[in-house]
Amino acid sequence: QVQLVESGGGLVQAGGSLRLSCRVSGVTFTRRHMYWFRQAPGKEREFVAQILTTGLDTKYADFAKGRFTISRDNTMNVVYLEMTGLKPDDTAVYYCNLHTLYLATPESADFRSWGQGTQVTVSS
Repeated sequence: QVQLVESGGGLVQAGGSLRLSCRVSGVTFTRRHMYWFRQAPGKEREFVAQILTTGLDTKYADFAKGRFTISRDNTMNVVYLEMTGLKPDDTAVYYCNLHTLYLATPESADFRSWGQGTQVTVSS
């Protein structure tokens, strides 16, 4: 059974940084493209970043470009999201997920289930 365990969230002041982690088990990690999404209160879950199996190809939502970095450690089955220059609008629950297919336009509906996520709160 697939398990996704996100961690690393917390309360940070605007301009600060956080590093999120997602540990994956129950699947062959090296055959899965990995994703980060987020969901702010009252809003739909939205795509943040994607990293393909080899770790060499990444894609970001416009709001994440230049501030967030996705990476993966295929020896540890972990995907990371390094976030810098955080803004109050980044406040959300952040989720990781995985897919066997490359998604040109990742959407929440492309994924069958979700983990608990990790809360990120950015104060002004």
